[in-house]
Amino acid sequence: MHKEFYISTSDCERYRLDVSPFTTLEQLTGTLAEVFGFADTKSLWLIDKQRAHLSTLKDVQETEDVIELRAARHESIREPPGPRPIPFVGNRYELYPDVLGNYDRLFSLYGPMIKTVNMGTTIYHTNDPEIARHVLREDKLFTKATSDASHPLHYMSDQACLFTCDSASPAFAPSHKFVPPTMSPRAVAHFMPLIQDATQSIFTVFDELAESDLAVNVYQYMFKLASQIIWRVVLNQDLKHFETPKTPPSLPIRLFGQYLSLMKKSSMQPQWFKYLPFGDPAKVKIVRQQVLDNCEEAMNASVNKDGPPLSLSDPTALQSATCVADFLYRARDENGEGLPYDLVLGNVVVTAGAGFTTSSSLLSWALYALLRYPENQERLLEEIASHRGDTDKHWTYEEIHSMKFLDCFVKEVLRLHSPSFQTARNAKQDTILPGGYLIPRGSIVIACFPSIHKNPAHWDNPLRFDPDRWVDEGFAARMARQGSYTPFAAGGRGCVGFNLALTQVKLVLAELVYRYEFEDSSPEAVVYDPEFLVVRPLNFYAGLRRRT
Repeated sequence: MHKEFYISTSDCERYRLDVSPFTTLEQLTGTLAEVFGFADTKSLWLIDKQRAHLSTLKDVQETEDVIELRAARHESIREPPGPRPIPFVGNRYELYPDVLGNYDRLFSLYGPMIKTVNMGTTIYHTNDPEIARHVLREDKLFTKATSDASHPLHYMSDQACLFTCDSASPAFAPSHKFVPPTMSPRAVAHFMPLIQDATQSIFTVFDELAESDLAVNVYQYMFKLASQIIWRVVLNQDLKHFETPKTPPSLPIRLFGQYLSLMKKSSMQPQWFKYLPFGDPAKVKIVRQQVLDNCEEAMNASVNKDGPPLSLSDPTALQSATCVADFLYRARDENGEGLPYDLVLGNVVVTAGAGFTTSSSLLSWALYALLRYPENQERLLEEIASHRGDTDKHWTYEEIHSMKFLDCFVKEVLRLHSPSFQTARNAKQDTILPGGYLIPRGSIVIACFPSIHKNPAHWDNPLRFDPDRWVDEGFAARMARQGSYTPFAAGGRGCVGFNLALTQVKLVLAELVYRYEFEDSSPEAVVYDPEFLVVRPLNFYAGLRRRT
């Protein structure tokens, strides 16, 4: 018994299927979902010509009509809507300079899935956690392929690094095997002395600035502090960023910053622009090689090349390593095989670069939230003081993560001021997402975390900064489970460094808030940089005083 099925697109083709072997409607819809690329089998509806819902297998068998597939009864399959593009530039002026604000505006106008065209590159965006959950999965429908020229990370695509490689890259499996153990709770606990020592290195400079009654550009100092911390953890080297208040970032960090800035600019230009032998595309290649050379020199100086192998299966083995690079260089799996040298170097480079870039923004926004939203600084100080005891406190991993208000505060910073906003995935085939949105094969889809975290359909009073919303023990797990809270992405390509990031920001806050009182000294409204890889504040200034 054959029936014909179709979806209502302009180029739809009917699919003829023998329905007699099926014993349940669920079996039939499961097969049809696979054929037509439905992400959610349960949302698939079967409609006859009279627009009646065929709710049983018997209904399907008895109808003489061709059968339309929908994502819900009143939702025919269609491409996501979006603003009409203008020649050459597309929707660029609908997006920039306020990308985050314009995403929210476009979602309010067109719904939870939108289509934009920027300088010839088409990208789909969503603020719906249900849709985002399907997009972030590594399955037959979506994957991460930075080698695609349309991917936002294409200009920093490196197939020897966990974060920047394709999921199909030969480097992904071994990197995903060796790198995550270096970021586990046990590993981060081992690196706590390095993190605290690097954090306290800023005290001399901040003490001097406090005595001089001078305000600081917060991001500039958090950029140096985050890189100081991450470089110690990854390579166990002191960058000496705080010898004086005017000490510039070290050469490798300046190169990283230059590379990321060039990469972001290049990603917003037409795709043909990368073929030019001059300008930013040429600079990207030069600076990238300089970054690799500097990191390789630092790595060779930090690893114990004559040290014994470290077992990947032994949870205590990392305690014998001096840093992440040392462990990756000496680690061996159950077969006695280690990570190839080029993958060790690639992952050291990306761990260092991605680690301090995101952390510097997160630390900046955390201090911004302390000052922008009243009473949080006082509440945080009270909790830190009650746990600290003495002024020479050596924090442990457990102690840092046991402070309840600090945890709630950081979660709310990540919700309302997340540094990350462009986790992109590639459609492996024509895909129909919840709501009936058809995503063509090869398309780029971005789950817009800042917009998801402010979606009024899933958050009470979403624009209010409220750490107390996290007090209920089950709230965070529930929001993460439904996809409404994903500051570190999700799925097989979620951020492996989240333990280190959370520990770092909590320890820095514990040290700085206990020692200094901060006040907002920004001369005007704080704005973010729309042309950088992560969301960072450009003009946030803070004054500081030593506490007595």
